Amino acid sequence: MSWLDKLLPPKIQQTDPSQRKGIPEGLWIKCPACESVLYRTDIEANLHVCPKCDHHMRIGARARLEALLDAEGRYEMGQEIVPVDALKFKDTKKYPDRIKAAMDDTGETDAMVVMGGAIHALPVVVACFEFEFMGGSMGSVVGERFTRGAQTALEQKVPFICVSATGGARMQESLLSLMQMAKTTAMIQKLAEAKLPFISVLTDPTMGGVSASFAFMGDVVIAEPKALIGFAGPRVIE
Repeated sequence: MSWLDKLLPPKIQQTDPSQRKGIPEGLWIKCPACESVLYRTDIEANLHVCPKCDHHMRIGARARLEALLDAEGRYEMGQEIVPVDALKFKDTKKYPDRIKAAMDDTGETDAMVVMGGAIHALPVVVACFEFEFMGGSMGSVVGERFTRGAQTALEQKVPFICVSATGGARMQESLLSLMQMAKTTAMIQKLAEAKLPFISVLTDPTMGGVSASFAFMGDVVIAEPKALIGFAGPRVIE
């Protein structure tokens, strides 16, 4: 028996290191603005806004839809549309490899989730960007899902809302991604002709081809405090 065993009270037993329980990961979040260390549950209860400095943190598309839409009657649209490598694009990685990695990291099939539902019993259609999927970049799938969401709003005669969190057009799709700027703005024009409201919510960041197309075309444009909003610059290219 060691001298330490002699000093310890008999009821205190040493445990095997493999049986020791550590602190679960993800319990704490560090605010990127004020650097306060915050309990994740408190942040989620405060709608992902820092209670210390009011910084609006980035959140995923589904978390935002969860916060926006009433629990009953939600339905997703366009989820069957998936990206393809029409141009056989390759930079440091092949485009399909980047897509697969983004799918594995986020659980999404592309950078936009569109749902119909209601906000306080008012029927709406909401499109949300998922920034963690390749920087929320807009490619053919995002353009098609956005268009289908707007078309559904048009058919149902309800407001259409888009929450942007994006670096802009997806360079791996080249001209095909730039075509989505015209495609999405054409749908917004149809909503305007039908006198249906389009509400655009700009979150951090809203850049590139999205800001140059439909993001600023809302009948009402709302921006989160201190969100990065612009068109070009080093961060867009990177």
